[in-house]
Amino acid sequence: MSSISYPLLFEPVLKDYIWGGRNLETRLNRTLPADTIIAESWEIAAHKDGTAAVSNGAHSGKLLTALLDEMGLDLIGSKSKWALDRNLFPLLIKILDANRNLSVQVHPNDAYALEHEGNELGKTEMWVVLHADPGAEVILGVAEGTTPALFKQAIEKGRLEPYMNRIPVQAGDHINVPAGSLHAILGGLLIAEIQQNSNTTYRVYDWNRMGHDGKPRPLHIDKALDVTNFNQVAPSKSGATLISDQSGIKRELLNKTEYFTVERVSIEAGKTFEGNCNGDTFEIWGVIDGNGEVTAGGVTERLDSVQFTLLPAISGDFSIYNAQGSTWIRAYVE
Repeated sequence: MSSISYPLLFEPVLKDYIWGGRNLETRLNRTLPADTIIAESWEIAAHKDGTAAVSNGAHSGKLLTALLDEMGLDLIGSKSKWALDRNLFPLLIKILDANRNLSVQVHPNDAYALEHEGNELGKTEMWVVLHADPGAEVILGVAEGTTPALFKQAIEKGRLEPYMNRIPVQAGDHINVPAGSLHAILGGLLIAEIQQNSNTTYRVYDWNRMGHDGKPRPLHIDKALDVTNFNQVAPSKSGATLISDQSGIKRELLNKTEYFTVERVSIEAGKTFEGNCNGDTFEIWGVIDGNGEVTAGGVTERLDSVQFTLLPAISGDFSIYNAQGSTWIRAYVE
């Protein structure tokens, strides 16, 4: 196994789904292919539908799947041994440009996915809102009075709107989306997504629109009805729990599941966050406001908003610094 460990950067994998736009270019100053729309940027990805390549240092050019084969638990840590047994990197990190509404959809849990989707797992995910147009909303859960029978009838009639729970959102909000949640990201949102490493999605409703080929995109109604949690009635926005606030560094817990823990870390100007990857877990850090320097293994990499880095589990001591102050998303496995 390789013992080379430093802050890993990646060349994202771009997806041109019909609901995308050009906001990665106009708002995040990224260079995009000309004359196309980009819906998703898979920032840290090791999946059969898209794998990102390392873009810096000794591992430059190496796919994350190959790096996992080479480093094993040195990369992901002992707490993710289950993932190594499945030859799987635990998480998938994306940026989503919802220039138009995404389909209304639901993800299965692991047990259902393994039974019906081969070797694919279910998907629990969360969203961090990077930008929101005025009046922007997401859909999460079902409205009061929704039953499976009424829901199925509404799908058949193409009139699902009365049964969907809408939540207004703005930049800085986060939404936790457990497997089984009916959900959709609606137009006017730029979002960072932290999720299980799965691409299993059951599309319920696609606003009666056509795909790139001029035909309706496929729906997965029976499977969606199997896995939708109809007890998730009119949920509200997710809250943050203060972990600590001292010495110019504020840590807030945004989400904790069996698959990942996500914090928001705010670092005041001139302050340094110090941590340690001791072999238990990798850490993913993404700067969402400002910029900063990430140092590990004797290597320092500068990250600009919005950019992510992966710290291998054997990185040892690491630090995050910014002279002007910055806000970060931190994801790891507990």
